Amino acid sequence: MSSSGPTLAQIEVVDIVLTIVAAIVTSFRLCVRARQKRLWIDDAWAALSMIFNSMLLIADCMYLQDYEEYPQGTRVALYYMIAQFFYAVIWSSRLSILFTIVRLTVPASFFRKVLISTAITFGIVWALLFSQVWWICETQSGWKTQPLPQCDLGKDVAIAQIITDVLGDFVLILAPFCLIYRVRLSGGQRVRVLSVFSASAITTIVSLTHSYYIFSGGGLKEVMAAIVEASLSLIVANLSPIVALIFRLSAEDDSPSTPSPIMTFGSQPRKRIRGPLATTFTGAESTPIVLEDLSVSRPRSLKTSDDDEITFNNREGKQTNEWC
Repeated sequence: MSSSGPTLAQIEVVDIVLTIVAAIVTSFRLCVRARQKRLWIDDAWAALSMIFNSMLLIADCMYLQDYEEYPQGTRVALYYMIAQFFYAVIWSSRLSILFTIVRLTVPASFFRKVLISTAITFGIVWALLFSQVWWICETQSGWKTQPLPQCDLGKDVAIAQIITDVLGDFVLILAPFCLIYRVRLSGGQRVRVLSVFSASAITTIVSLTHSYYIFSGGGLKEVMAAIVEASLSLIVANLSPIVALIFRLSAEDDSPSTPSPIMTFGSQPRKRIRGPLATTFTGAESTPIVLEDLSVSRPRSLKTSDDDEITFNNREGKQTNEWC
């Protein structure tokens, strides 16, 4: 370890602070969704990622601070736990972001099927990276006898991480663009939606830094980069619902008596049936995305929820999936 590298105490402080922040952000997201009775698969992945991140913190503290109290076999096991919990946090966070995008799509649409296939691919990549750590570290033996065991993952793991992280984050950035590129949004709305999902680029930068330290055998710098990447990935996964909530509350404060416009993502209607309680669309030929201002064009249209800014209708017009 170089003299300019982080100390064990510094790594522990950063780990504890970032893990607590990520846990608070995730818990807030889950509480909001639970209160609105709108928990879905993306929330389950976020909760699972928070659990993995907490377990990573525990393993880190035991590995970095109290390792002298444990037999050598336990120290090796703690290193493996850290390596695998790291992947668990990263990829469960990515799956949470991906399913947040999935819930915005039209049910049974081609784009949703593509995203589901992408989620399966993410799971396969996670399993391959999980296995790669074992087959590389088990072919080495010297590292297991070190006072603070740390496997030299080498170039193969670094290259695999760079490729999978860049491609994974690229998909998470590209998918929202494909989803809303035809939406009639104001400049501010478009920037807000895309900037939230584009935050995945932040984790890409940290991931590249982590891969660099793997390449160069960074020691504790590698551990620090991994800790930052894991917690930051979980925080980014929660940005979409939380930022939407903040903007919704801000809009309600600015114009409490005026309903906010909503974006309806669904099928182009052939026929419109107005009832006393709601407006129903039946029949569909294509799937354009339309921005409706309920306060101007349809003052009597019934919103399924005042908690959401974006509503996605399915092709039959009978079901609504909402984005908060």
